[in-house]
Amino acid sequence: MISTKKIPDTCDRLPASHPSEETLDLLMLRRSLTVKDMSEPGPSEEQLNQILTIGARVPDHKKQAPWRFLTFEGEARTKFGKILRQIFEKNNPGTDPDLLTFEEMRFLRAPLIIAVISKATPENPKVPEWEQILSAGAVCQNVLLAANAMGYAGQWLSEWYAYDPEILKILKLSKEERIAGFIYIGSTDKEPTERSRPELHTIVEKWIPEN
Repeated sequence: MISTKKIPDTCDRLPASHPSEETLDLLMLRRSLTVKDMSEPGPSEEQLNQILTIGARVPDHKKQAPWRFLTFEGEARTKFGKILRQIFEKNNPGTDPDLLTFEEMRFLRAPLIIAVISKATPENPKVPEWEQILSAGAVCQNVLLAANAMGYAGQWLSEWYAYDPEILKILKLSKEERIAGFIYIGSTDKEPTERSRPELHTIVEKWIPEN
């Protein structure tokens, strides 16, 4: 169990840097685990609160907090799965029953699912909508890193129900809100293999002035 750190108060002085080889190792070795390899247990309530607190500690221009969380645990996952099945079957008549069962079981693949909801407002004159959306992406990454640091596996997915209008209505998203991702978190005894990563020379260019 990772001890819950004190949440800083407003105006507390915080260190500008945190030299840590362990943190560098976490960042270098972080790897998503496919949700089908996750199992119980999930984070405790205290750990979940810490994950969400860390998730919200991201760059956020003008302190807009253009995101929020929606969590799925326990029986709520089963009930949401039935909704997924119902809507999928309505949108895809004649679907094979095995596929419908798969849709119904989607949220039972992990003990905890966190929906990160982006609520960017395009009419904000001081903070471009794009910057607000990027902040929600940073939230997703922080959630994954916090879960990994506690010893849990995680995977950031969207899938069809992140874009389905009826699902978004059921989840009570406003017209400005979108689902940045569903973060699946659970335990595992699997060790995912490393995947290919881009070579730095293919993604890095040094700008040299012409004059």
